[in-house]
Amino acid sequence: MKVMVVDDEKDIKMLFEQKFRKEIKKGKLAFLFAFSGEEAKDYIQSNGSDDLNQILSDINMPGMNGLELLKWIKENHPELRVAMITAYGDEENHKQAIEYGCDEYMTKPLDFGQLKEKVLTDKS
Repeated sequence: MKVMVVDDEKDIKMLFEQKFRKEIKKGKLAFLFAFSGEEAKDYIQSNGSDDLNQILSDINMPGMNGLELLKWIKENHPELRVAMITAYGDEENHKQAIEYGCDEYMTKPLDFGQLKEKVLTDKS
């Protein structure tokens, strides 16, 4: 299973690799990291979405934010599961994310036990 994490904070890579160390080592899970909405979009445009099982995207990023990325993904790759992650419990962002078709909406700090369960039980 391959998951793309989209977040402008580069230290997120080390955090995910640490929290999912066992699953990565066993080959159950692989992560790709994009540090902007544009980078994620470029990857999907170049490589397609067939090898991706899910995207976990931050909402608040400079340039193309997570909601704009979500909208683009659902318009061009509706089969791709997208979970939105935010540090703010903003009702407007939540409403917009649901309207654009997000599959999951989570707030930071992430509960990695819960996230692990959701990611590993996703059968798409």
